[in-house]
Amino acid sequence: MIVRSLVLRQGRRALAKPPARTWKRLLASQADSIEASLQNSLKETHSIEAVINSQALHPVQPIDDVSHATAETRSVAEDYSTFKRQQELTRHLGTSISPHYQPHTLVTNPPSPQDITLELLLASQAHLGHSTSLWNPANARYIFGIRQGVHIIDLSTIAAHLRRACKIVEGVTSRGGLVLFVGTRPGQDRCVVKAAELAQGCHLFERWIPGSITNGQQILRRCRMKVVDEFDRDVPGFELQLLDRAVLKPDLVVCLNPLENYVLLHECGLNNIPTIGVIDTDADPTWVTYPIPANDDRLVVSV
Repeated sequence: MIVRSLVLRQGRRALAKPPARTWKRLLASQADSIEASLQNSLKETHSIEAVINSQALHPVQPIDDVSHATAETRSVAEDYSTFKRQQELTRHLGTSISPHYQPHTLVTNPPSPQDITLELLLASQAHLGHSTSLWNPANARYIFGIRQGVHIIDLSTIAAHLRRACKIVEGVTSRGGLVLFVGTRPGQDRCVVKAAELAQGCHLFERWIPGSITNGQQILRRCRMKVVDEFDRDVPGFELQLLDRAVLKPDLVVCLNPLENYVLLHECGLNNIPTIGVIDTDADPTWVTYPIPANDDRLVVSV
């Protein structure tokens, strides 16, 4: 009983005592720890600034101990000028990759016949043919070998036939001939239009209308014809003479996908119009006058 009454008396006194002094001590210790960690962070920051200023060309702005911000705020123009100065100083550092392969330049700036190399054809994947089960035996002289069930076209043969085709197009255009570029597969329209602009010829990237050459008087008779001079300016006074004139025919046809334009190639053969075509391993090289054995599925090869 004596022990129980002692515990109850002392417990009442402990609960009745206000805990304000204990909470104050606890909060003060936490604030002191936060302040100490902040001071340590500021010391580390100042040490990092000293290391950077000792190695950099332009010193960094110091940090204020009270506001924890830079002492001076620089404008965007000043930062950009500093960046340009550092760029000029470090321009000579590092490695430079030159020359390197850029596929997008083949359309805007196509290579000349003397610039055609085996490395360029290999990067364009012009040597990849079709499966061995789809091959045409007439292409046996162009095939280098077989790899994983796919025929591989000889790169030296591709380069030789491509240079020959370039010389033919150059010879026809230099004598004022009309060259028709045909490519009806998706994605070939840009290549065809750019080639026609460079050769001052015509282009076709939609479906060929059968009979446009063999029966052109009936199909194209409603098309407007005109007489122009060497500067493509209209020359009046020849309207009556153009009524009975035959439809204009191309002097050379360049076809990028002969499989889909067999009717066009057949009409050119009936009218003795020379043709150039990209012949893959599944096509017949006798369809065109000047075949180019290459992969006809790659747009880079078409360029």
